[in-house]
Amino acid sequence: MTESTYRIHGDTGEWEVVIGLEVHAQVTTQAKLFSGAPTAFGAEPNTQVSLVDAAMPGMLPVPNRECIRQAVRTGMALGAVINKWSRFDRKNYFYADLPQGYQISQLYHPLVGEGAIDVQLDEKDPESPTKTIGIERIHVEQDAGKLMHDQHPTRSYVDLNRSGVALMEIVSRPDMRSPQEAGAYLSKLRSILRYVGSCDGNMDQGSMRADVNVSVRKPGGELGTRTETKNVNSVRFVMQAIESEAQRQVEVIESGGRIVQETRLFDPDKGETRSMRSKEDAHDYRYFPDPDLLPLELDDAFLDECKASLPELPDAKRRRYEGDLGLTAYNAAVLTADADTARWFEALLAESARVQKKGEPEVARAAANWLISDLFGALNRLGKSIDTSPVSPEEGAELLALIADGTISNTIGKQVFEIMLETGDTPGKIVEEKGLKQTSDTGAIEKVIADIMAANEDKVVEYRGGKDKLFGFFVGQTMKAMQGKANPQVVNELLKKALG
Repeated sequence: MTESTYRIHGDTGEWEVVIGLEVHAQVTTQAKLFSGAPTAFGAEPNTQVSLVDAAMPGMLPVPNRECIRQAVRTGMALGAVINKWSRFDRKNYFYADLPQGYQISQLYHPLVGEGAIDVQLDEKDPESPTKTIGIERIHVEQDAGKLMHDQHPTRSYVDLNRSGVALMEIVSRPDMRSPQEAGAYLSKLRSILRYVGSCDGNMDQGSMRADVNVSVRKPGGELGTRTETKNVNSVRFVMQAIESEAQRQVEVIESGGRIVQETRLFDPDKGETRSMRSKEDAHDYRYFPDPDLLPLELDDAFLDECKASLPELPDAKRRRYEGDLGLTAYNAAVLTADADTARWFEALLAESARVQKKGEPEVARAAANWLISDLFGALNRLGKSIDTSPVSPEEGAELLALIADGTISNTIGKQVFEIMLETGDTPGKIVEEKGLKQTSDTGAIEKVIADIMAANEDKVVEYRGGKDKLFGFFVGQTMKAMQGKANPQVVNELLKKALG
């Protein structure tokens, strides 16, 4: 990606925005970071709380190995440095949803060091230039509980279900220069996490959220004072928060004010940020090594197992789809943008190759085109996602095979697909019961052609006189008369002969 040209236009000229993101990603595990309590979303308040999570006296934390493993795998997927030695620290502050009075985190010695992500402004546009966004660190920490203010007019309640849930805090470098770059970075990071399986990326459920650091400066000038907008829970809201906050900062500076380092919240209804509290410096948290936890020391066998468990990542899969399967750059980008889509496509591809007794490259283009145009269109219409598709990869492969072997035409194939969506029946059953098989019976087609020519003698004369475009008229009339069941190739051959 070439250097961003995104600018805020103020009364004193142009301003440049500098952006960094701190992404909190909930680790995909069955238990919390330091206890065996479950982590399922949507449980009744305070039903997933152990004595450790509630900070009962004498309770000692024990690290969950799977949480550490998932964080290491994430770091490896981002090409980051994995620190064999890391340590937990206590971050001390008082808040009603933090029963311990401190959060166990990693300030001085994080589990994962520097890495990077290559992003495009438009992942589905192969011509979109790329830019590398640096990753500063990934540390593991426990989540706090949740305050509930809307249950009673004069009281607030505390739900500790999230207390102790394992989070990866993925801290970027301040390398982004526009809302679009930040959106592309967050989307790409989410995609990688979902591929790895270390976080489900469900931002609407709070399992992935971003703290957005924004400052403004004159282009190329000294860095300005930044603000941090907390817990933004969608890519679109992150982009809106950046645009709103950058504009606000420019207006404050140009009116003679100064930017205060503070924590802010984003109001999606108003599309603006508002002050929450002044930003504390790190020493205010009185960090010190957690006395109840030994340092984490990772051996080579553990790291080798983590590396071996990584799947094919989106960039590598995209290159393979283009190189080995011969897909267009656009189709490859669309199919690899999301892990669920890629898995669905590969199941469709494998079944299509098996049913048609061909190699995957031979069936890949038809499978990709059908998934992107027909299936995606239907899912958008129905308000469903690929993992809730009413049509299975096996049924899709059966439909494609019927088209490929000439049993039905492409046009009839679209009709069959719509019936599949309505009834849930298989393609073969629909074709058989509704008599939709394509005919290549030359005698039947010749008779229809003769009738059409007899009914349109004037157009036959015009065609033979050099008006070649009328050929399409005769094709359409023939297909219409045969209710779309005639083999188009045979129709074309017989028409050329009859009209010639």
